[in-house]
Amino acid sequence: MANNNQAVVEIAQTAGKFASSIVLQADNKYIDVKSILGLFTTLVNTQSYELHVHGPDADEAKAAVSEVFKKHGLNVKVVAE
Repeated sequence: MANNNQAVVEIAQTAGKFASSIVLQADNKYIDVKSILGLFTTLVNTQSYELHVHGPDADEAKAAVSEVFKKHGLNVKVVAE
């Protein structure tokens, strides 16, 4: 991973552009992706993630947030709801 701090900020900023609820599942924890603090505590300890997105712009949010995860070398699976 390039830079964990940079990844956290970019993921939160990207998610913040969307009205949809964007939740990251890591192990048994669920984190609001728009929360920088939640991301800091989660991205440090976990290797794989599931992304749950619900809302009016869900498709666009899934694509944009997934792209940021990939850019920073983070393994994320978008869960089809």
